[in-house]
Amino acid sequence: MAEFTLPKNSKITKGRAHKADGGKRPKSFKIYRYDPDSGANPRYDTYTIDLDKCGPMVLDALIKIKNEVDPTLTFRRSCREGICGSCSMNMGGKNGLACTTAIEDIKGEVRITPLPHMEVVKDLVPDMTHFYAQYASIEPWLKSATPEPSGKERFQSPQDREKLDGLYECILCACCSTSCPSYWWNSDKFLGPAVLLAAYRWLADSRDEATGERLDQLEDPFRLYRCHTIMNCANVCPKGLNPAKAIAETKKLVAERAA
Repeated sequence: MAEFTLPKNSKITKGRAHKADGGKRPKSFKIYRYDPDSGANPRYDTYTIDLDKCGPMVLDALIKIKNEVDPTLTFRRSCREGICGSCSMNMGGKNGLACTTAIEDIKGEVRITPLPHMEVVKDLVPDMTHFYAQYASIEPWLKSATPEPSGKERFQSPQDREKLDGLYECILCACCSTSCPSYWWNSDKFLGPAVLLAAYRWLADSRDEATGERLDQLEDPFRLYRCHTIMNCANVCPKGLNPAKAIAETKKLVAERAA
């Protein structure tokens, strides 16, 4: 019988515990820590803070911990409004944005880790290089052989514009792709929910004239067809989008072309 174990340097060890100084509403945060420069194994450090002295979101807690308890804690953040996607991470077992995830929605101790199945740069910072390279591979810009109207925009009817709703709002936080088992096992070949949603955004755009070229690029047993519509992507998307639907629509376009 096959046995699978993590390499010794990948096993997570027990880290330090930082107690709160009093307070009526203590809350514990168990946070993944990893510093590649130290050569040490990853660990979980636990921080207990008073929620009466902290904002309501998980990002508020992380900022408080970094500012007041442990300045070595590393994570990404920027807009704090659910727009930039920088603070995507796994909280309480579910991917999301730390700035829009309420602490009170996570019962008990809050366990925070980087996005699953991505290489870790440090602590809660995943390496997004491969993800961004996949996004670039679909050439996410308007392609048209028709000359641009002189001094005018490329017009689009309200009906055609409406077809882009639920597609253009993606903020590339990678919450959906890193919650997808097919992406976990085949991320070297499968483009994943976020990139395929972006690909369909251009397929659905009436102004784009490269539909055939785009479908040729996507029609592959792995790039498109590893999606099995288990809907993890739609369940975790912080913008309420449905990548699985976009992938199904792309498959439909491929099938219609072959008919």
